[in-house]
Order: sequence, then structure tokens, then C-alpha cells
Amino acid sequence: MSANTIEVTDSTFSDIVQGGSLVVVDCWAPWCGPCRMIAPVIDELSQEYTDVKFGKLNTDENMEISRKFQIMAIPTLLFFKNGELVERVTGVVPKGHIADLVKKHK
Repeated sequence: MSANTIEVTDSTFSDIVQGGSLVVVDCWAPWCGPCRMIAPVIDELSQEYTDVKFGKLNTDENMEISRKFQIMAIPTLLFFKNGELVERVTGVVPKGHIADLVKKHK
């Protein structure tokens, strides 16, 4: 996890996604191969878009948020603007696709 990426938990989730800036939450688990594939992409994007918050939510340790947003497959990226879910992407997708979504919602 890069220095620009925040650890998100059930207890910190609400505080992290509130506010006007875009927040991208990477829902992952340590045993998930595809999650490990997308992790460096998220780290790179967090360094390129310093005005966007990037967070990582371990779905194994944070079941409340996983249930609330019906995370059925990982990795899942949740995009929040003003505390509201505005976009959702499941699975490994190219960096360019994630960057396009970041630009769309910034």
C-alpha cells in the first residue's frame, strides 16, 4: 500500500467517504490473486491523482461494509463523491479504464 492510500475499515468508512472529493475504495482480500494484480495500479493512480482519496478495504476483516455494498466478488472498486456511491467496477480492469472513471467523477 502506498503512502497515498488509506486503510479503510468498518469504523472509519463513513468519515473517509464523506466530503466533496472523490474517494476510490479498493475492496480486496489477502488471498485474492486478482486483488494482488490490481493493487499496484491503485498505488500508481494514488500517486498520479493526489486530489483523489484512494483507500483499501479488506473484505475479510470488514464484513459490515462488504454487506452494505453487496460485495460479492473482489476486487471491487467503489467510487464515492459527496459520500454517495457514483460508480462500481468489479474485477481486474486496465489502469486506463480506472483513470477514465476517476477523471469522469473528479
